[in-house]
Amino acid sequence: MFPEAPSPSLFSRLRVGCAACFPKYAPREHNVFGADEEHEEWRLMAALAAGCLLFGVLGLLTEIFLHNRTGGTALYILAYLCGGWDAAGDAWERVRKGQLDVHFLMIAVAVGAGIIGAWREGALLLFLFSASGAMEHFAMGRTKKAIDALFRGAPKTARVVNQGREEQIPVEQLIPGMVILVTTGEQIPADLEVIKGESACDESNMTGEAAPVAKRPGDTALSGTINLWGVLEGRVLRRASESSLQKIIRLIQNAQNLKAPSQRFTDKFGTGYTWTILSLCTVMFFVWWLGLGLAPFETLDGSASAFYRTMTLLVVASPCALVLSVPSAILSAIASGARRGILYRGGAAIETLANVSVVALDKTGTLTSGNLSLAEIELFEGEEKLFQTIAHSLARLSEHPLSRAIRRIATTWGTPAMEAENFETILGRGVTATIDGEPYVMGSRKLVLGLERFKGRELLSAGKTVGAVVWVAGDHLLGRMIFTDEIRPESAVTLRALHAQGVRTVMLTGDHDEAARLIGGKVGIGEILSELSPDRKVQAIENLKDGGKVRVAMIGDGVNDAPCIAAADVGIAMGARGSDAALEQAEVVLMNDRIENFLLARLLSVQAKSIITQNIIVALGTVLVMVSAAFIYPVPLTLGVAAHEGSTLLVVLNSLRLLAIKLPEASKDA
Repeated sequence: MFPEAPSPSLFSRLRVGCAACFPKYAPREHNVFGADEEHEEWRLMAALAAGCLLFGVLGLLTEIFLHNRTGGTALYILAYLCGGWDAAGDAWERVRKGQLDVHFLMIAVAVGAGIIGAWREGALLLFLFSASGAMEHFAMGRTKKAIDALFRGAPKTARVVNQGREEQIPVEQLIPGMVILVTTGEQIPADLEVIKGESACDESNMTGEAAPVAKRPGDTALSGTINLWGVLEGRVLRRASESSLQKIIRLIQNAQNLKAPSQRFTDKFGTGYTWTILSLCTVMFFVWWLGLGLAPFETLDGSASAFYRTMTLLVVASPCALVLSVPSAILSAIASGARRGILYRGGAAIETLANVSVVALDKTGTLTSGNLSLAEIELFEGEEKLFQTIAHSLARLSEHPLSRAIRRIATTWGTPAMEAENFETILGRGVTATIDGEPYVMGSRKLVLGLERFKGRELLSAGKTVGAVVWVAGDHLLGRMIFTDEIRPESAVTLRALHAQGVRTVMLTGDHDEAARLIGGKVGIGEILSELSPDRKVQAIENLKDGGKVRVAMIGDGVNDAPCIAAADVGIAMGARGSDAALEQAEVVLMNDRIENFLLARLLSVQAKSIITQNIIVALGTVLVMVSAAFIYPVPLTLGVAAHEGSTLLVVLNSLRLLAIKLPEASKDA
């Protein structure tokens, strides 16, 4: 029922028309995904469908009991106006652009039925067409509403604190570095680094996780989440337009516009198909009339005329169900995932994920929790206070999980951060910057050994540790921080479930081999590739793909994961707290930072692919069966209408099953 490209909706056309005379009906600002308009539109369409039914029944009763054919025809015309209003509007918008679609076919059939006096069949067609359209709009509105509910009521203003004074300003005017105050029950207006106060935030609208998340100095509070009980003071990390909330909204908006391969197949059934069907029906009219000797328009004995059979063929050949078969399933899968903290970047990601047979995973923040705690500081050169100041200053400018851990710990050191110049991120190695006129680096052992003054020196390795080591070095400074990292208890359960499904698992990490194998053994990973630089990680992904023969998914969260996330057939980023680079490259985002939700993401993809296949079989099967029957036998127009509308409604209802999909048992156990 839906056109292939957006066109003014019934509700929009009526509302704009009324606005000139009745200002209260003027268009209002609606929500991000248009669910409210969809909700109002299906009601109006349902009312018009009811009007079509009412006038159609009155016309039939007038003909049967009052024997008044003229009065009955007048009532049928009113039924036509109600049932064909939306289809005619959409068809007209298309015709003006030189395009034809299924709405044009339905209007043509209804007009043709009226020409040959089959008013009741035409009224029935328009009633079923409009009623089916109302139900489809209701179903799609429900799906969009499930997405829209995630982001309703985003904050419009923020309370900025400047030298002890408070001022309310629009969130669009927030800039990084501003300090804002968020009281109990308020939404976080922008991504913040908490600098004062303790509380807990409800992040369910962002991550799907119902449990409150504690917030202390050094933690990140995400925009759009709700401060539950304390008062928080935080420093703005990025502009509102670049916040986590806006990134997620853009991801979902883009996802709804990106088409899956199977949808590109159904899109072919547009204007070209419509012209083909119109041409075929024209040819068959003359075949039935001149070739087989049927009456052209009316018959005295009531048998089907050539024109009647042509109208039936036109109905059953219309690909309404086929056009809806893929987008309805894709939109339902996107909505179902979003409600559970899983975001798909379009239909292609959904279909490709269903075919994945190899899953590559990063270690830190993916198989491990990423909640790093400082076990020890070892200082080899310089003063401890300088070491802490430099580490804090460099970590302040990075979103790597280790940098976030350092920022959180720095609140206990009491050492303020200094301004850093010439800051640069070296993928897979660390960061470098100039502070107080001196160059410093923070990152891996290899990064430090690359400095001129350390070439040829021996630096201690970390030994066997479940965590990470961060080195800090300068002209007069050398030391390291040893962090411990908790293994996610869900990692082993998730990997076992993937192995049970026949999926091969591989860990890609830049950590030294001993630490990688220690963690790999505890979680039960299938294969381990350690001490990989970002370019070698990308090469590992290419090797796993085996020239395109194998579908590979990559799960990661850091800046250094972004290249291999992009190289994989399907990239998966962990959480709203993942780096911008990882989120931008990923086709799937696990918002609640729970690795076990990858199982649900894959299950949704497999189910969506299955439902798409079912929908296409039902849609194409109905068309082929009914078209074949129409060629051989004079199928009643009423039966053709019922088959056409029934298959259309069936594929939509079948797609809605994705909204009720259950969590895998493995995820529940985790």
